[in-house]
Amino acid sequence: MNEIVGSHDILLVTLDTLRYDVAAELAAAGRIPHLARHLPDGRWERRHAPGSFTYASHQAIFAGFLPTPTAPGPHPRLFAARFAGSESTADGTFVYDTPDLVSGLADAGYRTVCIGGVGFFNRQAPLGSVLPGLFQESHWEPEFGVPSPTSFEAQVTRAEKVVAGLPREQRLFLFVNVSALHQPNWFHLPGATREAGDSRATHAAALEYVDGHIGRLFAAAASRRPCLAIVCSDHGTAYGEDGHTGHRIGHEVVWTVPYAHFLLDGAAR
Repeated sequence: MNEIVGSHDILLVTLDTLRYDVAAELAAAGRIPHLARHLPDGRWERRHAPGSFTYASHQAIFAGFLPTPTAPGPHPRLFAARFAGSESTADGTFVYDTPDLVSGLADAGYRTVCIGGVGFFNRQAPLGSVLPGLFQESHWEPEFGVPSPTSFEAQVTRAEKVVAGLPREQRLFLFVNVSALHQPNWFHLPGATREAGDSRATHAAALEYVDGHIGRLFAAAASRRPCLAIVCSDHGTAYGEDGHTGHRIGHEVVWTVPYAHFLLDGAAR
C-alpha cells in the first residue's frame, strides 16, 4: 500500500447489507458479470464484518479495519493508524498518524469525497452527520437513499460529476455507500409486491441491479490514473434464518460478508 498511496486513486465501495452467500451464488451463476470480471478467479473472498450494522461497521472500516479474512490470523491490514502493539500492521501497510483513514489520506494529498446512501450518511440529524463529516466533501440526496429504486444510478451519476470536476493532478479517495441492497428492495425483482415484502430473492435482484451500473463507476474511478478499488459489504442481513429478520444481531448471515480488492486501469475505461 505504500506504493499505491500517492500514485493511485482509491475507490472504496460498501455494498450495504450484502450477504456473502447471495453474492457468492450470483457470481458463480454468472448473474453479476461486471463485478465478477474483477474478482480473483471470479470469486468473492469470504470475510467477517467488523460490525453488525452500518454505523459500527463503517466506524471500524474508516479506522482501517476492513472485513477480516475468516482463516486464522493475524492478517496484515492495508491501512492502519500508528499505535504500539498492532499485530496486523506489516511492512506493506500504509500507516497514518491521524485517528482515521479518511484524514490520513487527506494528509497524504488526497481529496476525500463521500457519496452516501443509507440514513447514517444523510446529514439530516447529528447522527447522520458523523460519518460523512470525516470527509472533505460529502454528497447525499433522497434519490441516493434506501426507498429509491434508482438509487445506485443516481449515485454513479454524482460520482462521475465529482471525478470530472477535479483537476487531473489531484488524487482522489472516493467512498460510495450503496443503499440498493438494504431493505426495502422488493422493487428490484420483477413481479414482487410491496405487500409480499423483501426476501432473499429480492436481495439478489438488487445486487444484479447494482452490477448493471457499477461498470460506469469503475470507469469514472479509473479515468484519470490507475485506481485501487475495494468492494465489500459492511454486514449481512437475515431473511427468516432461525426466526431472525434484519441485522444488528450476531448471526452467521450478518457477520459473513463478501470482499474483494483489485486494480482498475485503462481496461476499466
